[in-house]
Amino acid sequence: MRATLRWAHSDLRTHRGEALFLVLATAGIVVSLLLATALFGYATNPWQRVFTQAHGAHVWLHTGSTAETGKLAAQLDGVVESVAGPYPTASTTLAARGTRASVELRGTPERPTVGRPLLTSGHWLDPANPDGVVLETRLARALLAAPGDTLTLPGSDRSLTVLGIADSAEPRYRPGEQPGLVWAQPSAVRDPGGQVIGLRLTDPDDTDYAVQRAVTVLGAGAVSEVSTWKQGRAEAQGDNRLLGQVLGLFGLGALVAAGLAVHGAIGTRIRGHLRDISVLKAIGFTPGQVVRVFLLQHLAYALLGAVAAASLLQALGSRIPGRLGDAVGVWQGLPGHTLALVVVPVGAVLFIGATTGLAAWRAGRVPPVPVPRPSAPLGGRLTGVARRALGLRLPPALVLGWHRAFTRRPRSLATVARLALPLLLIVVAMGAWTTIERFDSRPEQIGLPTALTVHADSDRAERDTRALLERDPQVAAAYPGVEVAALVPGQTATIALRGLGTHTAPYPYALAEGRPAEGRDEAVAGQGLLELLDVRVGDWVRMTVGDQPQILHIVGRSIEPENAGRVISTSLDTLRENDPGLGPTLYELRLTPGADPARVADRLATAGHGSLDVHAVPNPADGLSPLRGVVVGLIVVLALIGLIELLTAIGGTVRESERDLLALKAIGLSPRQITAITVTSTACTALAAALVATALGVPLAHWLIDAQGRSSGIGAGIAQGPPGTLLLLLGAAAVLGAAALAALPASRAARRRLADTLSAVA
Repeated sequence: MRATLRWAHSDLRTHRGEALFLVLATAGIVVSLLLATALFGYATNPWQRVFTQAHGAHVWLHTGSTAETGKLAAQLDGVVESVAGPYPTASTTLAARGTRASVELRGTPERPTVGRPLLTSGHWLDPANPDGVVLETRLARALLAAPGDTLTLPGSDRSLTVLGIADSAEPRYRPGEQPGLVWAQPSAVRDPGGQVIGLRLTDPDDTDYAVQRAVTVLGAGAVSEVSTWKQGRAEAQGDNRLLGQVLGLFGLGALVAAGLAVHGAIGTRIRGHLRDISVLKAIGFTPGQVVRVFLLQHLAYALLGAVAAASLLQALGSRIPGRLGDAVGVWQGLPGHTLALVVVPVGAVLFIGATTGLAAWRAGRVPPVPVPRPSAPLGGRLTGVARRALGLRLPPALVLGWHRAFTRRPRSLATVARLALPLLLIVVAMGAWTTIERFDSRPEQIGLPTALTVHADSDRAERDTRALLERDPQVAAAYPGVEVAALVPGQTATIALRGLGTHTAPYPYALAEGRPAEGRDEAVAGQGLLELLDVRVGDWVRMTVGDQPQILHIVGRSIEPENAGRVISTSLDTLRENDPGLGPTLYELRLTPGADPARVADRLATAGHGSLDVHAVPNPADGLSPLRGVVVGLIVVLALIGLIELLTAIGGTVRESERDLLALKAIGLSPRQITAITVTSTACTALAAALVATALGVPLAHWLIDAQGRSSGIGAGIAQGPPGTLLLLLGAAAVLGAAALAALPASRAARRRLADTLSAVA
């Protein structure tokens, strides 16, 4: 044991840099994996907690006010466990402190048992206060409202008092997409335009079947909108799940890269210590003991990094600013937190231990008496290309350095592959960063050509509204439009049907496939809708708006960041052909370059004298801001792994040069030239790895980002590769860094006097 510890201590003193980088890299990998676990838990569990505690409904049906919803419980016996409602509803607008929001007033005579709102502040409705309301949490946040505040209804002299704020498992308020939910006394819901009923199912997996049966019972014309628990869960998970996927993917990739780097480091070290290993066996070490020397040493490094990462995240993780800190704080309160905090670090350590064991197994096979191999001087067995290069009087150091880098093909290819892996992951991370920047700097290319959405009061003339909007000097174009909920074929889900722009002034959709909708009954659709209906560009689809069918020809696929891509869009003129009385309910505004959306919105709201509801178009990049910090952290971890591999490659190259030192001096090369051979060899290896990483990383980044776009419904076509300048800088940094790291050990080796090179067997 004493000899084992002395060997390990001596090896640590010799390779302090590698040991430090391995500890730091392991810590970074474990932190990435733990953060990914926390984000997955944060994405799912808060909504699941609310749904469970609220005894949530699996299906919510919005119907006309005359629909006979009472038949559902009887005719869906065995499918429906319990029913919430029906509750009368009215669509309106609420305003507070200059902020307006579209809402759904829901008349709730008593606190429901199914879909029960969970109060976070204030109290429930009071029959003694008929104008008191309870707001959904996100709506209250948007209106900056708290219990006791007064809300006004623009265009009327009514006001409502906020009694409480509550969480709900239903789809939450999203400006311009999803109205906010307001619970009120039935007497406060004047002129109800419909009703809503919630169904809690005996088997949640039968959601589509239950929706189809319910629509059949009520009649397709009676159902205007359907929302399910799956939609609510997906919307609640949102960007948190994406962050978790990114962290998990890069964490696993970095773990594989670290394992390969450790494997290469041990293999190189074994080749450089064949004599020492033979001596250990000669004095009585068994093969198992030799293997354990390497295995326990690197397991200790990995364990130190894993424990440090888990301890830091447990102690300081909740203090991370922003969403990551919130995620860690919630995750620490979940039942599986302690298990994950142990399993993830242990799994990382075991994986590194497995790769270590595979490499250390070779050390156990070293014979007690080393057998010298025939010497193969560097100057011999030159390739034809190398000989011709020397004949052209190119610097011998450059030619021999290039030759050394790629002479031993299996070993050289393995070194290039191990170094290319972290560089490849860095290229992919840079692609993710560039794509996020594209969302910010060029939103029109990812389906956001407009910056503001304006909703006008129904009593305001279309011509007057459009003239008011276009008078603003910073409004480049105003596209009239309408958005309605439509039932898909089979009547199992609701999609968004949009009519935007006209034939003379078409809306500038960002198309990833096909062509714009220019002719009669032509439309473009989002990826989410194509997958929902299992259709493709060129197909015809039929949907139902109320009791009126709408048949459209999909001629293109648009990038749709909203509504999970479940959107089909045509021109307003096309929708007017089926309903000549249809008028625009909203206007999408494209602003001039450099215009401030907030200032334009304030001017338009003031000019409209309370008749216009103006808000900014939500940009998915706003929810991805934590991803920038994640990308930077991942690049640092991957750079540490790359340093480990570079140090390994340099150590192997220096040890290989020792056997050729006397021969190189004999042919007249100076120590400086011999040093240049090693530096050139290392730089060529780094250059080859950088070229491989760039060639594979750019298409891989495109594929991964587009795959995420497809899964989220936005659609493929959003990926943006890293700029060429950034890739050149990455390659230059890798090559110059490798050369700089190799210079000092190569210079020391070139000045040694070696009389015996048996320990440097290649």
